[in-house]
Amino acid sequence: MSTATALPPPSTLVGRKLPRWTPAALVAGALAIAGVLAVLGPADSIEGFVLWTGSLFLIGQTVASFAVEGGRHARDRLVTSLIYTSFVITVIPLVSVLILTIKNGMARFDSSFFSSSLRNIAATNAGGGAYHALVGTIEQVLIATAFAVPVGIFVAIYLVEFGTGGFARTVSTFVDVMTGLPSIVAGLFILSFWILALGQGYSGFAGALALAILMLPIVVRSTEEMLRLVPDALREASYALGVPRWKTIVRIVIPTALPGIVTGVMLGVARVAGETAPVLLVTFGTNSINTDPFSGPQSSLPLFVYQQAGLPNQVAIDRAWTGALTLILFVMLLNLAARLVTYFWRARMGR
Repeated sequence: MSTATALPPPSTLVGRKLPRWTPAALVAGALAIAGVLAVLGPADSIEGFVLWTGSLFLIGQTVASFAVEGGRHARDRLVTSLIYTSFVITVIPLVSVLILTIKNGMARFDSSFFSSSLRNIAATNAGGGAYHALVGTIEQVLIATAFAVPVGIFVAIYLVEFGTGGFARTVSTFVDVMTGLPSIVAGLFILSFWILALGQGYSGFAGALALAILMLPIVVRSTEEMLRLVPDALREASYALGVPRWKTIVRIVIPTALPGIVTGVMLGVARVAGETAPVLLVTFGTNSINTDPFSGPQSSLPLFVYQQAGLPNQVAIDRAWTGALTLILFVMLLNLAARLVTYFWRARMGR
């Protein structure tokens, strides 16, 4: 004769939870109350309506969770909601700027904009483009990269692999100071030294020198952080096999940190590609196509946007919006290129 076994009592470790429909109900209630407040006046604007809705939702959720789930869960839900709210508040301006730029920039986003310059184009004429500015931006960024990347990588290698004394600390301090250097200061330095003192004249190369000053600390810091992430066991294994230190750095350390180094370089390029102040001071700008960065004034996309946006007519403002959209696409393509380089390098290294 079998005896029936009694079922264990339900566990008391699991506390009560809010129903899944509670957030939707709270949102609906917050919208309703905010709508009433909008009619009465306290939330008569879009910003006020959103602020009241979010605040009422947070208060309602916290009170309901405290009553049903307890204080610990209520605090957890409150902090989680604040984190999501902060994320949304951060993303909304970025998305709105991007949407506004695309909406206004598509007015002149055509082949003529990328194949013609502003030479002999009056400010009120609907024609003209930014070909001269695009050429100037590409040349200036490439020259600045050619200067800043090798120097920055060598400085980072010194700080990580060799720098242990006071000189290394001094170099690190100078890099920190340069990281916060205003762009206008870099432009003033090149203006006073390269143009006024040495008499070299306004040129795209002078602008590239100013951009290289701004790009250098970014490359140094990003490369330094990537080199420090390389495990010391790789270096010690190489030394144990009798490999010289320089060859260990070239064959082991740098290839291991290369994806991060490339990403840091692209961040530096994106940082300087949109700079206006130093370019305005030392390249002087021109409406004609100048493919020689070492001779004569040269334009760039940020300078093109700045100049066109300051003109009091709609056709110039349309050109400025399209130039801003082109600059955003240029930076996005650079970041995409960095991602592709990182992906293919990791595939080659078998990671």
